[in-house]
Amino acid sequence: MTRQRTTMLLALAAGLFLLTGCDAIDKWRHPPPDIGFVAAGKGYAEKPDFAKVEHELPLKMEDLDRMTPRNLRNFSQEQLDQIYARLTAGPIPDGPFDGDLIFPKNEDNDRRLSEIVGGLPGVAVEVKLHRVEELGRALWKGKVFYRDQRLLRNRIEDIVLLKPIIDGELSTIEKIVVDGKDQWLLFPARLYCGQSLLDSRRESIIIDYFFSDELPGYREKPDFLAGRNGLKVRDEIRMIRPGFYLGRAYVNRVFLLNFFLYNEEIAKRDGEAFRKTGSVDEDCWPGTQQRAKLVAAN
Repeated sequence: MTRQRTTMLLALAAGLFLLTGCDAIDKWRHPPPDIGFVAAGKGYAEKPDFAKVEHELPLKMEDLDRMTPRNLRNFSQEQLDQIYARLTAGPIPDGPFDGDLIFPKNEDNDRRLSEIVGGLPGVAVEVKLHRVEELGRALWKGKVFYRDQRLLRNRIEDIVLLKPIIDGELSTIEKIVVDGKDQWLLFPARLYCGQSLLDSRRESIIIDYFFSDELPGYREKPDFLAGRNGLKVRDEIRMIRPGFYLGRAYVNRVFLLNFFLYNEEIAKRDGEAFRKTGSVDEDCWPGTQQRAKLVAAN
């Protein structure tokens, strides 16, 4: 074996370790909490009924307390689906929320590549997906909710990556300062309560980009990318606990990825009252299935 070929194989092995090992290390450091789930197969007919999941394994207050922005990334997609289905929308948020992406994974913590990139197999797809994750995380830092106006804008930190497709001067883009860092506000969306594309038994908070070209602050480039002339993005979120939401992003009504939103100030301000009462203001229809009372044991 030539030295060049050996070097290439070592580089490939190192790359694969970086691609898969980081996820394994993160799961070891931040293991998902022990929450009850119903077994599910791969086919649609083998998926559990969400009403049955919630009836047999309702989420307890300690379950919600044990979920964090770090360990939420280490659930499989089936587990995230079952968690989401057992949540209610809670109040429509207000103000800036930090966020991160959670790409779908199977039970072995491997990404479900075929469901994301159209069935293309191979290492090259895995590399491309990681690049998509890195790009997404570099661009997107969270969202800003304008509750009274029922509007939302996305927080973009690294504007350099979008500069080639932005029209006009960068100085004309509205900004917000979060933790001492400037972040640009792009991709406006409408906020309302509506039917979940995963679980129709109760409403979710919908973040709808379809008619974004009619919203205040819209600029054709790059905002069209998320709207009706682009990817037709539609997000939906439900509350884990005050200040902490689990979200699902769809492109043209096809599920793409999960994300979470977190506001530490709201979590500290309203968290204790939620633990004591197990209740929160619901802006959206919570459905007819009665939930188990979420009161922490004394």
